[in-house]
Amino acid sequence: MNVSDLQRKILELKKQNDVCILAHSYVAREICEIADYTGDSYKLSVDASKAGNKNILMCGVRFMAETCKILSPDKKVYLAQPIAGCAMADQMDKQLISQVKEKYPNHTVVAYINTTADLKTICDVCVTSSSAVKIVNNIENKDILFIPDCNLGSYVAKQCPDKNIKLLNGGCPIHACVNPGEVKAMQEKYPEAELLVHPECVPEVCALADYIGSTSGIMDYAVKSDKKEFIIGTEISIAEHLQYMCPDKTFHILSLKLICPNMKATTLVDVYNCLCGNGGEEILLDEKTITDARKCIDEMIRLGE
Repeated sequence: MNVSDLQRKILELKKQNDVCILAHSYVAREICEIADYTGDSYKLSVDASKAGNKNILMCGVRFMAETCKILSPDKKVYLAQPIAGCAMADQMDKQLISQVKEKYPNHTVVAYINTTADLKTICDVCVTSSSAVKIVNNIENKDILFIPDCNLGSYVAKQCPDKNIKLLNGGCPIHACVNPGEVKAMQEKYPEAELLVHPECVPEVCALADYIGSTSGIMDYAVKSDKKEFIIGTEISIAEHLQYMCPDKTFHILSLKLICPNMKATTLVDVYNCLCGNGGEEILLDEKTITDARKCIDEMIRLGE
């Protein structure tokens, strides 16, 4: 069976089974093509909550599927590939952060959305990479404990100088692996190209960028820009998607190390098997976890308005 045949079968099954398919921007192109919605993790969760379908199929990683379940507890939510986790989301757990909170009892705990549902239950507010600066600025408390990504936290701290932001040693190992030497080499090779990077990159890399933003922010910037050449400093899938979206522009991958194995774990066959009932995993969260984790997401919405 070729790709187009498989895509056609998936679209038929999706309609028959009343399924809304979500695809994160980092997954393969052939999956994005059959998705109802594509984008970053929070956008997908909101899209799912507004969709009329009874079933949600997440083509991404586990914390994203959990967020969908938190926002749509009445729907059945499935993760297409059960092994697709997130190295950053798994770095810190409820026990660790409970201990840290005891040391900083007056700090507002700000959790990046790239955290588990269980950890979100003890956090005060959730943020995305695109909303973090605005939300932290809108928090009344000056003292902030930002988890888990110290690189995104460092970026937020620079944008929010009035806040006292405590960071822990965590983050995305994929984005953090790029070093300034690699960046300068690419800039020398492509001197006319603008460098667009994700704030999960280390501060030394961000300092060399022409634009720092979320996945969707990077894509929007590149699409709308008058410039014709870009170096993309996030997961390599974004450069591929942008090539399709802007065939008149040139996109260079900052580093071949920017490949997320968890995002690449989901295949089109996984999507098909899940729709057939032969694969995937239903995300099950107890009512207390959903209720408690929802509080920090609701606070994100309130402070982000």
